[in-house]
Amino acid sequence: MRKRCFIISFIALLILLVAWQASVGQEEKTDRKDYSEALRLIDIWLEAQRDYERLPGLSVAVVEDQEVIFSRAYGLADLEKKVKTTPETIYSICSISKLFTAVAIMQLRDAGKIRLDDEVGDHLPWFNIKQQYPDSGPITIRSILTHSSGLPRESDYPYWSKPDFHFPSREQLKEKLGAQKTLYPPSTYFQYSNLGLSLLGEIVAEVSGQPYDEYVREKILKPLALNDTRPYLPRELWRGRLATGYSSLTRNGTRDMLPFFQAEGIKPAAGFSSTVLDLAKFAAWQFRLLARGGEEILRAPTLREMHRVHWMDPDWKTTWGLGFSVYQIDGQTIVGHGGSCPGYRSTLMMEPGKKQAFVVMINASGTEPEKYARGMREILKKAVLKKEGEKAPEVNLEDYAGYYDAQPWWGETAVIPWQGNLALVSLPADNPVQGLTLLKHIEGDTFRRIRDDETLGEEVRFERDRSGKVFRFIRHSNYYPKLNRRAE
Repeated sequence: MRKRCFIISFIALLILLVAWQASVGQEEKTDRKDYSEALRLIDIWLEAQRDYERLPGLSVAVVEDQEVIFSRAYGLADLEKKVKTTPETIYSICSISKLFTAVAIMQLRDAGKIRLDDEVGDHLPWFNIKQQYPDSGPITIRSILTHSSGLPRESDYPYWSKPDFHFPSREQLKEKLGAQKTLYPPSTYFQYSNLGLSLLGEIVAEVSGQPYDEYVREKILKPLALNDTRPYLPRELWRGRLATGYSSLTRNGTRDMLPFFQAEGIKPAAGFSSTVLDLAKFAAWQFRLLARGGEEILRAPTLREMHRVHWMDPDWKTTWGLGFSVYQIDGQTIVGHGGSCPGYRSTLMMEPGKKQAFVVMINASGTEPEKYARGMREILKKAVLKKEGEKAPEVNLEDYAGYYDAQPWWGETAVIPWQGNLALVSLPADNPVQGLTLLKHIEGDTFRRIRDDETLGEEVRFERDRSGKVFRFIRHSNYYPKLNRRAE
């Protein structure tokens, strides 16, 4: 009898447990943020910015934890050949290369082969730069990772100068090093240094006993399946899958095509190429390692160490981790890096606290990928929890969606459904969220602006043609005709 009661109780407990797990799963599903409208706004905004800012091509990806929730490309990888960009388009990522060099250094540190406070000369006997401040502290691996070593920004060659952008070889870098001198005593000021990170690449090769390229491929790129990331630019893919680089805008509003280049001896600081999808994988790996712990390429505590601030400039404004740029936006810690090479701009911006990352690549100089990363982040912040059974609006908001002519005062106004209302978005916009105007449906085709204090402002009325299609809206007694493009 007792055994039977025990079995019945055990079965009842199992039923309760299954029901609880189902309810928790349903709650998690219900509480998931609905990004659909936010991602639609991102798409509309980036497409417009690409046109208004005359960008040749633009590829982006947004990561949440282990999922790429958005990836798009706009424009052309090559203007003359009319090659379209895709999320698989390859770009030079320039200084984002430094993150791979930093990871390699930390792997060697964890293996006990180097220490961060080792002097550079301990591993590179030919390190003979002139020290202007002999009484100062040593130039260490740590100080190079944090750009506080006092080293010059560049090797003494004009490789950022047109027309050829001729980078020095490893041998040429070594030849000129002895003729260069330090700028500051170590650990005094932040001074970004491509020379410094190039020297760390030499340390990776010297200590590991492998060529730098081979080490990075074997220890980082292959294990993370970063199949489209290389420590060089693949010339055979240039002007096709490898985007062609273009200059900043000239006075006549055009961009000049720039020649192909290789970073050569500067590659550990600036020579890599990649795609937004590969850098999305790179970000997802970091979120995974931080959440699960253990070891995958690096130990989790090592990655946390890299993400912490290890240097603050005397102005208390410039902060840096071990290889990573570390800073705050509205109180949240952001880590990552940007890249700028002849004809290319890129950024990887990660918010570990939210497990979100934003990757932007552009095949033109003089552009601001960080602006797009920040803008996408601001838009996602506006997303709301998905609520089951929420009452739908009385009208089909898609009837009003589209682009409306705002000339001569502005470019255009996009109208999209937004959280049960309509939203007006002025384009172009550096930050579309700041200019978001919400409209509440009143009756028929009439809406009213929702003020910041949630009271209602002026009336906005849409008008339809004889076929029943919306063809303009009226605000403050002025007309805004609908353009022949939809805000998809």
